[in-house]
Amino acid sequence: MAHRDRPACMVFDMDGTLTHTNDLIFASFNHVARKRLGREFSPAEIIGFFGPPEEGAVEKIFGKEHVDDIMDELCSFYRAEHRVRAFLHPGMEDVLRLLKQHDVKMAVFTGKGRRTAAITLDVLQIDGYFDLVITGNDVLRHKPDPEGLFRVLHDLGVAPDRTVMVGDSMADVRASRGAGVGMAAVLWDSYERDRVRESGVECLFETVPEFFAWCRERVNGAGPAHPATS
Repeated sequence: MAHRDRPACMVFDMDGTLTHTNDLIFASFNHVARKRLGREFSPAEIIGFFGPPEEGAVEKIFGKEHVDDIMDELCSFYRAEHRVRAFLHPGMEDVLRLLKQHDVKMAVFTGKGRRTAAITLDVLQIDGYFDLVITGNDVLRHKPDPEGLFRVLHDLGVAPDRTVMVGDSMADVRASRGAGVGMAAVLWDSYERDRVRESGVECLFETVPEFFAWCRERVNGAGPAHPATS
């Protein structure tokens, strides 16, 4: 595939990439766990429940019959505590604004459920930047399966060699490879920093300013859009 100088589309993971939301996620689950089970879970235990969106984790912990009411409780706490427990990584709105100004299409591909993703996009006031949002409720096969990326390519009408996945996890790396899109691995809030670093991804960013500089070079036509070959 021919590589172009300028990306047509950037696809962002949410938790750990755009946003620091892990503390909020852990607190939300433990809020309902304390009320319903009289106990708390460690961050590692909560992470272990994920793969599917929150509904899947709730079902594993509390049982299928309690999913709807517990999700209502969890999402109520998630919204109420969002402003004090979560934030957009400093400098990421500059990245989004830059890409928007240069008419780069943008999407979110996250394993989060539709309800919590919508809350985060709304509270942080970044929903207007994105042309498409694909959550864990919108796919049959979750990350690392590339189904969500194929949806982005189809719905936005962009080619894989002009599309870049931006994420912090091995699931993002594997999804990008499965879809044949470029990968920009960001490590500023990654729980899998060492594994991602050792994965063979060539474009690694330790800080948001480094990533912003890379994006600015790409939209100004300096260097290939597909980071796997940069």
